[in-house]
Amino acid sequence: MESFKIEGGHQLKGRIQPQGAKNEALQILCAVLLTPEKITLNNIPDIVDVNKLISLLKKLGVKIEKLAHGTYTFQADNINLEYLESPDFKEDGKGLRGSIMIVGPLLARFGKGYIPKPGGDKIGRRRLDTHFEGLIKLGAKFRYSREDQFYGVEANVLKGTYMLLEEASVTGTANIVMAATLAEGTTTIYNAACEPYLQQLCKMLNRMGAKISGVGSNLLTIEGVKSLGGTTHTMLPDMIEIGSWIGLAAMTKSELTITNVSWDDLGVIPNVFRKLGITVERQGDNIHIPAHTDGYEIQSFIDGSILTISDAPWPGFTPDLLSIILVVATQARGSVLIHQKMFESRLFFVDKLIDMGAKIILCDPHRATVIGHDYKSTLKAMTMTSPDIRAGVALLIAALSAKGTSTIQNIEQIDRGYERIDERLRAIGAKIERV
Repeated sequence: MESFKIEGGHQLKGRIQPQGAKNEALQILCAVLLTPEKITLNNIPDIVDVNKLISLLKKLGVKIEKLAHGTYTFQADNINLEYLESPDFKEDGKGLRGSIMIVGPLLARFGKGYIPKPGGDKIGRRRLDTHFEGLIKLGAKFRYSREDQFYGVEANVLKGTYMLLEEASVTGTANIVMAATLAEGTTTIYNAACEPYLQQLCKMLNRMGAKISGVGSNLLTIEGVKSLGGTTHTMLPDMIEIGSWIGLAAMTKSELTITNVSWDDLGVIPNVFRKLGITVERQGDNIHIPAHTDGYEIQSFIDGSILTISDAPWPGFTPDLLSIILVVATQARGSVLIHQKMFESRLFFVDKLIDMGAKIILCDPHRATVIGHDYKSTLKAMTMTSPDIRAGVALLIAALSAKGTSTIQNIEQIDRGYERIDERLRAIGAKIERV
């Protein structure tokens, strides 16, 4: 297994370009199954999770051609449906949570979609009910084999309907939207997720011939069409990576410019970092973070009470950046309560930060209070293991700011979501090597 060896305590400087958005790519790649025509996709991140999904599509019979770094064509004109019930598929589909989103397109176009219980981050329960309840409302019959944890939906024809989602699940909304584009009649989805990446999916489907209105709101209306055609699509920059680089700059007192960030799609992210006292400057479509040589101070609420930062469905603050916010707060002036509402186990990496010298009180599985050091004492280097993608990068940021040499093991988790992160960090002056 590979590890990162990190010599901390160095200031970084330069420009860094965010990769294409991981969570968008997983949705968009599944959408190629909706049409037999060719689709060209740009700015696909070269990361483990995305590459696993591309490999899965290839085994399904999708013709895939790599045109350049990050640019591929996909043509799903000869799908091998027998692969869906093979032992190989049951194994291949398990290692990637994003594989759940092939079910909607396959059901809509071929009348059946199957998936083994998907894997992914160990961050607590992540229910699939929203996906399957939505597909059942469109007319699918659901079956589940407890013995081999294999899910299936089948339908001769899907019919549009009204549905109120129990939770604003991003992947659940994506699955239902993709299925509804080829259903008979009109589907209305209330409490739909409205993240920029889901908006991107809807815009791409509309270019393919779908009729989706309400894009960007939590009320989507989809008029079913007979078929969809080909198109070209470019992924947005990854907002989670952008937030990671903001946090990295602050923690290491570095001056960094994050280029081509698509400011209009960042929502509240810049302002949440500003609440920690971090200067986030807009320069065209770039973010400039000056060197915080005098540190940064956490704001209080208007009545003077301790700041609370919590996650929420879009346009609220994304849960994927709470790990970064937490680690950045360890060197701020002041205190903050981090409230992780959406996942049970995502704060369980804080014991490693406490071992590094951070002042954190883990109140329960969902809440942690951070008392900032204000750089009066730096974090100390240590050997640790990455539990999931986002916690892994939070620990990486901590190690880059710490005194001494740290080792992070299980970096396969980080590679699942961040493209060539060690090379890109070395380019701005980080002392990091893969061993």
